[in-house]
Amino acid sequence: MLRCYICCLFILCSIPGAVTAQLASAPQPQSGTINGTVEDVNGGIIPGAVVTIDDPNVPGSHSVVANDDGAFTLADVPSTVTLHIRVHAEGFKDWVSLAITLSPGQMYEVADIKLSLAEVETSVTVIPSDVLAIQQVHAEEKQRLLGVIPNFYIAYGQNTQPLSAKLKFHLAFKTITDAGTIGGAAFLAGLYQAADTPNYQEGVKGYGQRFGAVYTNGATDILIGGAILPSLLHQDPRYFYQGTGSKKSRALHAISAPFVAKGDNGRWQFNYSSIGGDLSSGALQNLYYPSSNRGASLVFTGAAITTAARVANALAQEFLFNKVTSKSNAP
Repeated sequence: MLRCYICCLFILCSIPGAVTAQLASAPQPQSGTINGTVEDVNGGIIPGAVVTIDDPNVPGSHSVVANDDGAFTLADVPSTVTLHIRVHAEGFKDWVSLAITLSPGQMYEVADIKLSLAEVETSVTVIPSDVLAIQQVHAEEKQRLLGVIPNFYIAYGQNTQPLSAKLKFHLAFKTITDAGTIGGAAFLAGLYQAADTPNYQEGVKGYGQRFGAVYTNGATDILIGGAILPSLLHQDPRYFYQGTGSKKSRALHAISAPFVAKGDNGRWQFNYSSIGGDLSSGALQNLYYPSSNRGASLVFTGAAITTAARVANALAQEFLFNKVTSKSNAP
């Protein structure tokens, strides 16, 4: 009885192993092959495209690269399972096939693999005009002749923004208080001291008076002609460097600068600010010049001399100073 029980138990335990062995030895479905040619929407071949089977129900990794003719072959593809193929190429949108189910041993050709160009995402950063104007003024404040003399009132950019009243006064005060401006006034006062003009006394006191006069002349002209009137009349006090065109057109542009200004609206108009600043500065000289140098002639003669100097400066800016002015990259 015990022997029969042991035999039955042995038989029952051996049945699962026999079944498993029988299943393992059963023939698996024969794999198939998928091939095709990768092209763009115009029929041009796309070499180097990567073709993959990425369905989760397909075991293993199946990937191949299209050859120079755009052709590919995926071998050992499992049959009797539903799958998709994905085609990826640089610069093109991915292409995914419809569902494919291979029969055992089937060679399947995928037709009409047409890749369209990928959409290129571009971003444009728009800087508000008032912010751009501030950035441009900060760049202009770094402009110096030979790295020393301030050359702030020259606009070199092609996309120069109009200045607000605040920026016009900022640029004027920046110029007036610059060490280069003060040093220039001191140098010019020395020349006037040597020429004994205006008719101040000689010696250190006379030099101090001449320095005060020269500096005040420049400061009032910059404040009135470069900030007050441009703010009231909505004109730009800067010289707009042309830099291109014939020498004649550039020369005419420079010569006209004291008489023609760009309005804040972008239109060219008579330069009331520059002329008004020169005349006002000349009139104020009657307050601190010696009595022998005062009079209406001082106003008009001084304005004429200043205007002529502006023409000479504009010509130098157009043809010479650009080469010796340090600049930063203005936006």
